Amino acid sequence: MASMDGKHEMCSPFIPRRHAGRKTSAEIVSEARQSLRVQSTQRPFTPRDGHRQLFGKSSARDSRPPSTFSLHAQNFDAPDSRPGSGTRLSPLDHKPRFPLLCDAEDLFQSFPKTPSAPLEVKKGPPGMRARLLRTGSLTTLSPVEAHKESEEQSNTSPGQKQLSAKRLPATDKAEGRRGPHKPGTRRTASESRITQPGVDSGVGLSECTAGRRTARRFPKPFIHHFSLGNGPPSFQCQTLIGVSGEGCGFRQQRLPASHQKEEEGNRDHTISTEEDAESSVWNNMIAPRLRQLESVAAAMPGGSEGSVDRLCDLCDGLHGALAEADMLGRRCKRRSGILRTLFRLIDLNSAQLNLHIAELCLALCVSGNNLLNICKLIFQISRRESNDILFQNSSIIDSFLAILNNEDVSASGEALLYCVGTLKFLSGNCAILRLLLEKNCVGVAQKLIQRLCTAADTNFTIAGHILVQLTATLRNLADHPDSRPLFLSFSILSELCLVLSNHRKDPDICTNISRIYSKLSSYSECRLALAQTPNCYQLFLDLLNKHPQKQDLVVRLLFTLGNLTAKSDEARWRLFQCEGCVGSLLQLYDTYQRRDDSPHAQPRKGPPSHSEPRAPPGKVQQDEDVLVKLVRVLANTCIHPAAGPALASNTTCIQLLMETLELRCVQESEELMVNVAATINNLSFYQEDSSVLRHYQLTMAKLMLKLVLGSSMDAMLEATRVYGNLSQSKNVRDFIMQNKVHQFVVTLLDSKSTEMCISACGVLTNLAQDPPNRASLSFEGAIAKLVDCLRDFGPGDWQLAGQVCQALWNMISCGQEKLLDTRERESLLEILSTYLDEEEALRWIEDDDMRDFHRARWELEFLPVAQKLMKTLRPPDQTA
Repeated sequence: MASMDGKHEMCSPFIPRRHAGRKTSAEIVSEARQSLRVQSTQRPFTPRDGHRQLFGKSSARDSRPPSTFSLHAQNFDAPDSRPGSGTRLSPLDHKPRFPLLCDAEDLFQSFPKTPSAPLEVKKGPPGMRARLLRTGSLTTLSPVEAHKESEEQSNTSPGQKQLSAKRLPATDKAEGRRGPHKPGTRRTASESRITQPGVDSGVGLSECTAGRRTARRFPKPFIHHFSLGNGPPSFQCQTLIGVSGEGCGFRQQRLPASHQKEEEGNRDHTISTEEDAESSVWNNMIAPRLRQLESVAAAMPGGSEGSVDRLCDLCDGLHGALAEADMLGRRCKRRSGILRTLFRLIDLNSAQLNLHIAELCLALCVSGNNLLNICKLIFQISRRESNDILFQNSSIIDSFLAILNNEDVSASGEALLYCVGTLKFLSGNCAILRLLLEKNCVGVAQKLIQRLCTAADTNFTIAGHILVQLTATLRNLADHPDSRPLFLSFSILSELCLVLSNHRKDPDICTNISRIYSKLSSYSECRLALAQTPNCYQLFLDLLNKHPQKQDLVVRLLFTLGNLTAKSDEARWRLFQCEGCVGSLLQLYDTYQRRDDSPHAQPRKGPPSHSEPRAPPGKVQQDEDVLVKLVRVLANTCIHPAAGPALASNTTCIQLLMETLELRCVQESEELMVNVAATINNLSFYQEDSSVLRHYQLTMAKLMLKLVLGSSMDAMLEATRVYGNLSQSKNVRDFIMQNKVHQFVVTLLDSKSTEMCISACGVLTNLAQDPPNRASLSFEGAIAKLVDCLRDFGPGDWQLAGQVCQALWNMISCGQEKLLDTRERESLLEILSTYLDEEEALRWIEDDDMRDFHRARWELEFLPVAQKLMKTLRPPDQTA
């Protein structure tokens, strides 16, 4: 009985056990390597736009700002000019009232009145607090007082009113009607000036606003002088301002006259000292340089290079003098004169000079319309690639990054737009690109993205315009290898997912971000960061459904999904679990497969008509590139043990793949055909009863002939792998033998490629299961070529060596040893004897880790099959 079992073991051919209850480790590794293939592809090519403009030619944005405009000195606002007609000052939210303490002798003293709202004093008994009452305001009067006041006004005759009016001086109608005048100081023009919105009204940089914010705080009590209205000096008062538990309160204390005079004298002395120091700096350092600028500009002979260099040197000198005197920002009281001089120089139309002017204006913290025009001016300069060298030795980039870091989107949105647009142009220069990375442009961009996402609710349009420029800048930065750690540390990839979610209807933003993802997803660390972003897979699918006709967006999203699913089983499963994943991908597949501009979409009978328009070759290639990336996603996804059977049982998926094989040819669509064959190979691994592919095995085998007979080695390799899986079917094996495909497979054993040899061995192993096929294979020289393949590749690839032994086992089993001649038998026995000796097989490996790896492969994949083959070749007396 034991001999019968041994004889059956000797005669049974090797058949891969797909559905056995227990698999050996060698079978698991072998099947995975033979059948499941991860596809790689090239990143979509993005041509460089030679025209520097805010938005591309294909952009169809509404009310987009222009990229071309003219700027002159008249476009800039005089820093201290009053607002233009129609400009209204916004009212203050808080209108404080100042209660006054009056002594008994001050009961009959009058307070100044303005013509529109005169002030009166409510008389009362001595010691009571006097109130400032505004006529017409019922909130400041009690009901009784209001009644008395109205009675007094009604009892006054018109003549008395006219006489009272005549007593007021003509020069100041707000002056009091009674009481002596007291000497006092008036407010200076700078104290009474009101900041005008829209005309250099705000400060963009934090250093310019720090002083203003500090001035609003009251850390300790101090004496503050104020006047009521524009009244005479006799009505100026002193108020002690302090900090109470409820906030800043105002209390009045009557100071002695001597103390008042001493305080006023100290204050006047301090102001006088400061003004004298500033006047000295102005007269000795600033004013001479301004006069030099004006004189050189006036004598400039038509923009000569020497005069421009002289003006640039003077601007640098002025900048240094202001910095030395601590007069940059808004600290200089005569700042308006400096800006007016600089604005006039812009009409000289010199890019080099204008960049120096803009640098100084930004250092002086221009804002409002002037900030916008300065940003436009710099943007205009950056549009010429020849001007890039000017920015490398300038602090403009630092100033722009500071503006992006501090300016408010709602107040300075258009200025931010041109600022980011400038950085987009400059980031196309390799030298400036490195400067931007060194100056933390990625970190600034991350903060700006967060602010733009917050401002999108109220300023959606301008936020979208800015994001187009910002994402284009990040797209350029992503090209540099040093940018990847910065993108990861600032979580740019997850931030961009949020932007995609908020602006999924904007094709420009979506396309720029897809380009960033397609570049960075080629690197493992970036793939990991993107894969950990919540809902990124569902978001990509939603965008594919939203913009199916946007080819440049679709191809990059598919390329990114292909990268994510290339080496991560978790990514494959997460994508497959997304709602509508398979349906969306197959719908997109069908859309691009049936495009009218595809030359293979509709097979024609007879010669083509000259009247039918043909799509440009570039457009056809772009559409085919979408199919290449999409099929790659399917090939990678079906590697997952749960996703694979579901796709294999999807009729639409199988039909689309077969349709591609029918409509395309290898010569014109090589990469697409290779990817389709790889997908079919992965799907054919699953031989469940529900698999649709099982019903189309013979049809698929016929379609593979197109790839086998082509000139592409990659297509041949994938077709051979497909035959390795399909040839488990008897009908497919008969088809291979009838169409002489086995001759081609035997020829592949002469290839120098281990991948090609192992695929051919898989097909031969299955073909040799049928006894009639063994003689045909031996006649083609398959046994001799297998022995040569074992000798050449055995020690370097034990999996290939095991596969060769399996093919030989099937050919010479069941009494077919006569197919081997004496020389082949002896050569094969010598090789097996050497390889079965562990020391001889592994002696050429010096590294200990590699030795352990090869020993494991040798034990699992080669040793069991080689021992069986050795028993078959040796006579019974020698095996004993």
